[in-house]
Amino acid sequence: MVTTVVFDVGETLVDESRLWRLWADRLGVPNHVLFAVLGATIERGEHHRRVFEVLRPGFDPARAGVADVFESCDLYPDAPACLDALHLRGLRIGVAGNQPEGMDRVFEGLPVDFVASYARWNVEKPSPLFFRKLAEEAQAAPGEIAYVGDRLDNDILPALEAGMIAVFIRRGPWGYLHARRPEAARAHVRIESLGELPDALEHFSMHRGGDDPA
Repeated sequence: MVTTVVFDVGETLVDESRLWRLWADRLGVPNHVLFAVLGATIERGEHHRRVFEVLRPGFDPARAGVADVFESCDLYPDAPACLDALHLRGLRIGVAGNQPEGMDRVFEGLPVDFVASYARWNVEKPSPLFFRKLAEEAQAAPGEIAYVGDRLDNDILPALEAGMIAVFIRRGPWGYLHARRPEAARAHVRIESLGELPDALEHFSMHRGGDDPA
């Protein structure tokens, strides 16, 4: 039985397009060039920081003076309604991703029980320690936690290893590219939008019992 739903941030709840366009402007390249390099970086399984190394060798994004933070306007349109629906079904809701602190303001006014980050825990996904801390924060057994994310490497596979219910959402550059990989079939639940999530989790809990992929 799912009691808690925890969301990744980028390309799961939040659309990263605005920030990537800001980075393209800062690097002095057209948007389509940056997105092409990002796609190639994902296909090679490299860290997204590789984009900066390719486009401007020696560039340090930490010193670029760009506010690399999300705003409430970056939320995907289906995110608030999904959170409301899960809350009405009595589920505990969390947000935990590889973002710096300060994400709380993005979710102000939404039914989110906790917001965590690598900055506070001092550990990043896909480390198993990240998911152990997530379970502690959620105050739930791993088998009761559904973790929703767009990446196989950072979200789905480590959530499975942690004993959680892995929910793969196919959107954003990682989501579309990773959906083509055979490991995507290992997710317990697969969705195309957050609008599908509440019913998909209910169906999973009723018919799959938390063990077999849906």
